Amino acid sequence: MRISASAAFLLFNICIPCNLIYHNIIIYNHLSLHLLPLSRMNDIKKINRALVSVFDKTGLEPLIRAMHQNSIEIISTGGTKKFIEQLGMPVTEVSSLTGFPEIFGGRVKTLHPFVFGGILQRSDDAKDKKEADQHNIPPIDLVVVDLYPFEKTITAKNSGNQSVTEGEVIEKIDIGGVSLIRAAAKNFNDVLIIPSVDDYALLKQVLEQNASTDLALRKQMAARAFAITAHYDSLIQSYFDDQHSVFAEVNLHKQTLRYGENPHQQGAYFGRLNEVFEQLNGKELSYNNLLDVDAALSLISEFDECTCAIIKHNIACGLASAKSTTEAWNRALAADPVSAFGGIIAFNRQVDAMVANEINKLFFEILIAPSYHPDALALLAQKKNRILLRLIKYPESKFRFQSSLNGILFQDKDVKHETKEDLKTVTEQSPSASQTDDLLFALRIVKHTRSNAIVLAKNKQLLASGTGQTSRVDALNQAIEKAKRFNMDLKNSVMASDAFFPFPDCVEIAAAADITAIAQPGGSVKDKESVEACNRLKIAMVMTGFRHFRH
Repeated sequence: MRISASAAFLLFNICIPCNLIYHNIIIYNHLSLHLLPLSRMNDIKKINRALVSVFDKTGLEPLIRAMHQNSIEIISTGGTKKFIEQLGMPVTEVSSLTGFPEIFGGRVKTLHPFVFGGILQRSDDAKDKKEADQHNIPPIDLVVVDLYPFEKTITAKNSGNQSVTEGEVIEKIDIGGVSLIRAAAKNFNDVLIIPSVDDYALLKQVLEQNASTDLALRKQMAARAFAITAHYDSLIQSYFDDQHSVFAEVNLHKQTLRYGENPHQQGAYFGRLNEVFEQLNGKELSYNNLLDVDAALSLISEFDECTCAIIKHNIACGLASAKSTTEAWNRALAADPVSAFGGIIAFNRQVDAMVANEINKLFFEILIAPSYHPDALALLAQKKNRILLRLIKYPESKFRFQSSLNGILFQDKDVKHETKEDLKTVTEQSPSASQTDDLLFALRIVKHTRSNAIVLAKNKQLLASGTGQTSRVDALNQAIEKAKRFNMDLKNSVMASDAFFPFPDCVEIAAAADITAIAQPGGSVKDKESVEACNRLKIAMVMTGFRHFRH
């Protein structure tokens, strides 16, 4: 989604603090509305006339009754007027005030000098007062408005709801409501603006306390009102911008997420999730969930044998290939049962009842599999928030995108899948058949591990990995220490590196840990030193010629 700098500023610098402003208002009103210093008595405004025009009538009835009890004249429009009449409360229709009917299907009803003149006239301006008397425009002291649900409508449309048409989206762009809010907020010296149903509790307190307001309260509500209209306008701008963006051109659906990587960040997904998986159970997928699901599917797609992968923060903390899903699960979990807590689990085989019973013992967020036995699904779905996904087809994307430096970085996806033919033995000792299989297994994992990366494996089981380190020595030491912490036997294990060894130090560390075979891309000017160290320490080394950096 493209967004202008001004819209971004409004979203992050105005909209987020508005809730804080609101809570401050509540606190201020509760503590200090009834006892005001004499120096501020001139700021007090009695509410005599209110304009009420809302889309959502939730919580409106007690406010209308409170206004009537305070002898406040109520002016209203359309559906709101009918709602008030059904309560048996007196109400003045806007068209009676303006002498002009609602037209164009309700698009024009409050846009009239008698309405905006009532809101915008200044009580302390002699010329305004004279013109108001001359044209018989009564002042309006309170404006209660909420906006058409534009955000809710575009969310429904972007989530794939075919019943939401372009015309319906356009009709949910509020014109009069925004204008009323801005006018009332501008004239905060005389008018209290209530711009959202979320502010009804505050208005109820005002009406219970003699229906009077002071300047500080009116000004604070003006700030909140402008925050609401700014956010509303930014949503509209983004919607129209999206219609001409690259996402719209390739027909990608937009799905607004609860938030981004953290709660203070906004997030959205553009794509067609329904083509990738079917959600069988659980809560709505979040931004982080989608990143982890992508990492899990990217990794599990590398394996043809029955395999289980456990992902935490986009990185494999457990992975194993075996003859059965239960065995694969148990061996994957053994590598790091601590990190597996709250993780993402992926299988490339059906989840049967036996493995489901084992998985059910652990708290996890998401499970992905091509299918589920009915008994397994019934068991796992007992926890309503647990997300269960049935893989339809892993998308064979050819590209990777990443925002950077006020632009976008683009590259081909790393689809290299090493085979036995890619492993060039460079040492006196050659890897055995089982070591060769484990080296290929480890290389598939290291490709999906953050650089600098080291992966240790044996018998097609991930023993441990070192990831995201600034030194390859640190990555190896991290992997060895972790393997030992979870009692993984490193004797005769293999090691894969995402890049070459510029020094023989990693070979020496590996030998001390009983690692007996190494795979690396090669390409260092000091390759010879690492090869010589392997020969001296009786370690087999292969070079692939392919580097797998992942930053």
